[in-house]
Amino acid sequence: MRVVIADDAVLLREGLVRLLTESGHEVVAAVGDGVALVEAVVAHRPDVSVVDVRMPPSHTDEGLRAAVEARRRVPRTPVLVLSQYVEVSYADDLLATTGGGAGGGGIGYLLKDRVAAIDEFLDALARVAAGGTVLDPEVISQLLVRRRRNDPLAELTPREREVLALMAEGRSNTAIARALVVSDGAVEKHVRNIFTKLDLPPDATNHHRRVLAVLTHLRA
Repeated sequence: MRVVIADDAVLLREGLVRLLTESGHEVVAAVGDGVALVEAVVAHRPDVSVVDVRMPPSHTDEGLRAAVEARRRVPRTPVLVLSQYVEVSYADDLLATTGGGAGGGGIGYLLKDRVAAIDEFLDALARVAAGGTVLDPEVISQLLVRRRRNDPLAELTPREREVLALMAEGRSNTAIARALVVSDGAVEKHVRNIFTKLDLPPDATNHHRRVLAVLTHLRA
């Protein structure tokens, strides 16, 4: 495989170069910042890139942002993130590029401290290069937590979700009450709770709030 490595830690970067070279792969570029990563991917079109998350200048999420940009510039370019940290925001953005259009291609996100063996790492790299997805369980866990926190419907009870789903079908409160075998008053109470929990403006008309609630349901 032809590989690009992006890590600002010189010892780790050179260690990866040696490991991959001795394993029969060609390291076409080894860089230490996000801008250089994007340039290397555009110039070399590697089979896969190994990218750290925290790189200069701010040592926060430059590596992930650069990986997203690299996949925008070179659609379907495989990327394996290898880091000590889970940066959920841009990890979500990177995983989103596995969809259609400019996305697709292999994606991986492994934590350095949890890679137990060299063979395990090389196997993960090969799977990503082949178009697969390799995610550390801790990465998956943190992404799921973030998505639950960002879910606009997370505060709704199961019954309120049922009411909202029926609202999305265009049913009136009376029709919803018949479908759920409850009183009209119970449905009205659920609808008020839905409006409140979705933080819909109380100064809007009831019809307008109903439309906004349905739109929130459809987008979730």
